[in-house]
Amino acid sequence: GSTTTKRKQRESRGGSPGASGATAARGGLGGLARRGVAGGASLHVGAPRLHPVARGDGMLTHELDPHDQGPQDACGVFGVWARDEDVAKLTYFGLYALQHRGQESAGMAVSDGHQTLVFKEMGLVSQVFTEGALASLRGHVAIGHCRYSTTGSSVWANAQPTFRAPATGHLALGHNGNLTNTHDLAVRVAEAELKSGALPLGTAMHSTSDTELLTALLAAHPGESMLQAAVDELPHVRGAFSLVFMDDTTMYAARDAQGIRPLVIGRLERGGWVVASES
Repeated sequence: GSTTTKRKQRESRGGSPGASGATAARGGLGGLARRGVAGGASLHVGAPRLHPVARGDGMLTHELDPHDQGPQDACGVFGVWARDEDVAKLTYFGLYALQHRGQESAGMAVSDGHQTLVFKEMGLVSQVFTEGALASLRGHVAIGHCRYSTTGSSVWANAQPTFRAPATGHLALGHNGNLTNTHDLAVRVAEAELKSGALPLGTAMHSTSDTELLTALLAAHPGESMLQAAVDELPHVRGAFSLVFMDDTTMYAARDAQGIRPLVIGRLERGGWVVASES
């Protein structure tokens, strides 16, 4: 009993067994820090407080770090006309190379001169097109698109190319850019349909993108060739845009008068033409 009492007295005066704990208590935070280091603890006294870090939401955004921008831009368009090439495969590789311009959806339209097939889906180029899908897209003219939405929500209905079936054949269109006079263009579509006297079949708006409006505008001229419809209507389009569009036999390309959106043209070694957002 006496031994236990003496040990407690020594501990209370800072004696041997409890001396380190008593010293740390008397030494304040400095002693507490020294004790933590000796004991392998992770306490750091005097270190600056860290600000809360934003947690990613899985979306492509610049909010986390404006200096480390994720994949984004403003759509990629691609088109090819070639008699002796697998145009679907060429379009696939073209879109794959343009993937950094848009990651929401991908699609292509291919024609053999008689019919036009459109294949599009949400997702990356490599996810949308399988070997089986590419094998089914046979023809000599094709256009493709990978989307980064600027106007219209990110849904399947807004994936491109858009498609229409006017009286003269088929029309598919891919678009990169923004239009600034969509109301005026919608009025022109209504006036063209009224003037032609044709029922507005196939010109109903199925999406919320201005690409659909452009397609309806070109399709609203049943008595004209696709080239003439483009010559008549594109001068009325305002904004920054690059277009690739096609009918059953021919590929067309156009951009705004200021050349704000990029569009380049190239020629294939074995004959044929290619247009793309980037070289």
